[in-house]
Amino acid sequence: MHSFHLGIDVAKAKLDCALRLASGKVRHKVVPNNPAGFKALDEWLAKEGAPALHACMEATGTYWEAVAEHLAARPETLVSVINPAQIKAFCASQLVRTKTDKTDKADAKLIAQFCAERAPAPWRPPTPAEKTLRALVLRLDALQTMHTQESNRLEVARDSVAEGIAKHLQWLDEEIARLISAIRDHIDNDPTLRDKHRLLDSIPGLGERTIAALLAFVADPTHFGNARQVAAFAGLDPRQHESGSSVRGKPRVSKVGHSFLRKALYMPAMVALYRTDWGKRFRERLAARGKPAMLIIGAMMRKLVHVSYGVLKSGQMFQPALHGAGAG
Repeated sequence: MHSFHLGIDVAKAKLDCALRLASGKVRHKVVPNNPAGFKALDEWLAKEGAPALHACMEATGTYWEAVAEHLAARPETLVSVINPAQIKAFCASQLVRTKTDKTDKADAKLIAQFCAERAPAPWRPPTPAEKTLRALVLRLDALQTMHTQESNRLEVARDSVAEGIAKHLQWLDEEIARLISAIRDHIDNDPTLRDKHRLLDSIPGLGERTIAALLAFVADPTHFGNARQVAAFAGLDPRQHESGSSVRGKPRVSKVGHSFLRKALYMPAMVALYRTDWGKRFRERLAARGKPAMLIIGAMMRKLVHVSYGVLKSGQMFQPALHGAGAG
């Protein structure tokens, strides 16, 4: 058991840190979210006499990754990266108002308290191969988004700027093609990623880009206790809104998780639902129960996560018979 618990509320530019002492008192520190800030954090922890500690932060976006890797490399430091939904539930259990109603300082303190009381499981850094793949797929997504924006601008551009936009689109086309090739080569040249790609490729509906995204962020099933945790990581866990005893809202996905994974799974879910045997049967079952179209799409996105986790954990290819369909 650790005597010190560090809660970190992560933002793009800064880290709001709350160090919970063995006495229950809390010390606060704000540092930049960069290598200089990490050094300042180390110095502050040493000054507070907390060389050994358990640090916690939420898995929101990608801004937490660098500080998590830095802390995980420290001796006698345990790092946990937790789903924001867990903090939200813990917040409710403490009779605290919604997390967004509070200050960053209070957020960090709440995370430190969660860490001390719940002792969440340790986080393991991604392998070098996974980190490289993450960088490649995120860069590809950024350039494809930029390509869409520039294409829309070109449609209404004046002659004075149209040529420059067209040249930028040409460069984007070339760079996107290079990145796609680089992603393929990276997966093919890594035996572990190559084998996992083969497993995911057996799932009807998943395409090359989505498989790369899954390999980048959830390639190792041992990082998650079960498939539901992977779905929660992606923000695809269902949430039922209730107010008092009489008002019940429509269930919907929580969206408290990794937005990039949700984005990557949307089109594969549509393909699976309308172009594969197992997906069509899944859609028909839910539609027969009166489920609306958007809920069915969200359910298929979650189903794809569960199935992907299953094939990666078992090491077995997708089996259509388990899903009431042929290989279509």
